[in-house]
Amino acid sequence: MPQSGYLHVGRKSLRDPRIAQVLDGFTPSTPSALTRESRINSNKTCSPAPVQTPSSTGPEPPYARPSPSSYKVYHHTQPFELTYSPVPLPSFDLAYETWGTLSPNKDNAILLFTGLSASSHAASTSSNPAPGWWEKFIGPGKALDTNQFFVICTNVLGGCYGSTGPSSIDPSTVGSPEGPTPYGTRFPVISIHDMVKAQFRLLDHLGIEKLYASVGSSMGAMQSLAAGWLHPERVNKLVCISGTARSSPSSIAMRYAQRSVLMADPNWNKGFYYDGSPPHTGMKLARQIATITYRSGPEWEQRFGRNLRPLPESDNPGDSVRVPALCPDFLIETYLDHQGESFCLKYDANSLIYISKAMDLFDMTLPALQSLKLRSSGSSPNGQFPSASSTLRMSPPPSYLTSLAEGLAPVRSIPTLILGVQSDFLFPVEQQREMADALKLTGNQGVVYYELGGVWGHDTFLIDVPNVGGAIRGFLT
Repeated sequence: MPQSGYLHVGRKSLRDPRIAQVLDGFTPSTPSALTRESRINSNKTCSPAPVQTPSSTGPEPPYARPSPSSYKVYHHTQPFELTYSPVPLPSFDLAYETWGTLSPNKDNAILLFTGLSASSHAASTSSNPAPGWWEKFIGPGKALDTNQFFVICTNVLGGCYGSTGPSSIDPSTVGSPEGPTPYGTRFPVISIHDMVKAQFRLLDHLGIEKLYASVGSSMGAMQSLAAGWLHPERVNKLVCISGTARSSPSSIAMRYAQRSVLMADPNWNKGFYYDGSPPHTGMKLARQIATITYRSGPEWEQRFGRNLRPLPESDNPGDSVRVPALCPDFLIETYLDHQGESFCLKYDANSLIYISKAMDLFDMTLPALQSLKLRSSGSSPNGQFPSASSTLRMSPPPSYLTSLAEGLAPVRSIPTLILGVQSDFLFPVEQQREMADALKLTGNQGVVYYELGGVWGHDTFLIDVPNVGGAIRGFLT
């Protein structure tokens, strides 16, 4: 017999209706899990049907897998050198979409860099009228005004929405006895700089010698900053929103936790799962962890409080005490469950691992750049930088601020807009402040820094159209 206060979850005791009640929605045979398995096995590109519940409604913008017919593909046929691999990538594809019209002089292009899991579908197009992940920021009269600018957005190298990544066919397996197979974890480790270099190859293909601006949020802010560093002569303005110039130990830890639960899923199979069931349980858990870092406690207090999910009429306890369930019971739990469930059907697990690792590796301090033998096409000034005596930070400047300024020296002539969000848990405002401080130490006189309030946390860049959009539009015009 089980001890008082404990439930013995064994093969026989699962039949106990008391245990069935507390584990409702938790076992592998639930309709949710069966439906997910069926969807994955029948069509790996499908998305779950929307469920209108308090957990699935809210300010989140749409994230969905774009149709291959709705984006263009740039195919790079030459070997492509990578930061960490001694062997170049033999070739690569880069999926991209555009909005607006390129001017005759090709001087009005804006390269929009994505966050970790976004596709090239940042806004609706004639070939894909579905709303994009930055729908309210791109278009006539919007922050990225398509009456004025030609906007380009790609799916990054390493992604799974049309660009070359771990799920792409490994060319070395073509003609092998096993037949063409995906890279899996044979795919080389990539860096943020590799992603940006690949996108500049696309610009070369389009005949665009200089960008009017590079714009990015989250990981996109890292790419935007790297674009200005790699080719300062090819970037007129920089916009970095909720980003960092140096991944912090705390953000590395959070992404490591996501990769750990994902790679612990037996279906991950060391990255070779493409001929079987993907690691959807690990993906779901990883996304739940990520979602916690994307939003804020104050927003969830306002949105969910400590409210519980509504029970079916047949389970309503009436005047009796409601028996808590071990499955998602609080609305905040059902929200996380929904976010993880929907994401595991939309994104490739290996892409999440590789791209999140690239974010961890990002460090623009001079010693880090030198250790990787990275070179900017811009020049670095000679002599010492002034000491960090006056900064935007509320606390003493970090020990690495001067070396960060030395690393960012090639960007000293590019006007730069930096936006931080006070409720951001993943990239705290201290990181945007130090980016602005470092750029000012380089002598950059064109640094504009805004700090936004609000309760949406890191995802503010997706939601706060008046403030984020207004700051961008004012800076660009």
